[in-house]
Amino acid sequence: MTENRYSRQILFSGIGSEGQARLGRSRVLLVGCGALGSVLAEIMVRAGIGSLALADRDYVDESNLQRQSLFTEQDWKAGLPKAVAAARHLRDINSAVELEDHVVDVTPDTIEPLLDKRDLILDGTDNFEARYLINDASLKFRIPWVYGACVGAYGLCYAFVPGRTPCLRCVLEKMPPPGSSPTCDTVGVIGPIVHLVAAFETAEALKILAGRLDRLNPRMITADLWENRVAPFDLSAVRPDPDCPACGRGNYEFIAGAHRARVQTLCGSNAVQFWRADAGEVPLESIARRLHALGPVTENEYLLRAQVDEIEIAMFRDGRTIVRGVRDMEEAKRAYARFIGS
Repeated sequence: MTENRYSRQILFSGIGSEGQARLGRSRVLLVGCGALGSVLAEIMVRAGIGSLALADRDYVDESNLQRQSLFTEQDWKAGLPKAVAAARHLRDINSAVELEDHVVDVTPDTIEPLLDKRDLILDGTDNFEARYLINDASLKFRIPWVYGACVGAYGLCYAFVPGRTPCLRCVLEKMPPPGSSPTCDTVGVIGPIVHLVAAFETAEALKILAGRLDRLNPRMITADLWENRVAPFDLSAVRPDPDCPACGRGNYEFIAGAHRARVQTLCGSNAVQFWRADAGEVPLESIARRLHALGPVTENEYLLRAQVDEIEIAMFRDGRTIVRGVRDMEEAKRAYARFIGS
């Protein structure tokens, strides 16, 4: 790949030729390929990073297309996992970047292999459990990570660097209880805030990967596009806390699985995920034959999707099942027990 491709980026004094060379050697893990993740992935691949691993547990749904800009109607109709669809589009954007797609739920059981030789973790997730797990992994393996979140027209971003900044648990020691924060299902989300937060995230990522830690923003950026507010929250006075359970005492509770849920509400389309850690590889073909009697079933090599009345059931080979179109957790549990079993 010639330098001409990145010439305008190299002309920017904050990166230059040396910074671009560092970007070309960098290895990034992106957790979550949804709204934020799809924009993050495209910006980083266009910037010319060396390697990007994409990890996502979900598949492309019609309701995603409004804000998940990397995906197409063809991806939705084919029922492709988001990590697979994203990698296919990204290869067309920049064939020089090494891409890995992992159709996996990032959990205490799966996160460590994904971190092999990675220089940075990007947060494209939609829940606090995943972010606290990323925070633990960042500290344990001394890998910086960039946090981002958005809902409605509101978003925020901050870069965590082990040993240099406070960690997530210094800022927010306890994970917020279920239902305490708004979600895309309850208040919606608009595309512009997704792109704005992704811009903040990738700017911090480029600073880290180009070796410009001196330019990191010491403030947590918060923005509300509908109310026309950008309000930086200064964390420069917050230092790593020696009494912090994670960065101070090295108690990585989330990696240890102490807070792991077996049933989890997902952001988007009234969806609930179930999984069993000991499920092994699931025989999708035999399950598909059973579900065919209840309604239409579509299959590919990654998952099957069955429509039963107003409920859609998607089952992955690793044993995870996503139930969509339910009003609450209890209805999802009943549908799972009825159509999948224990």
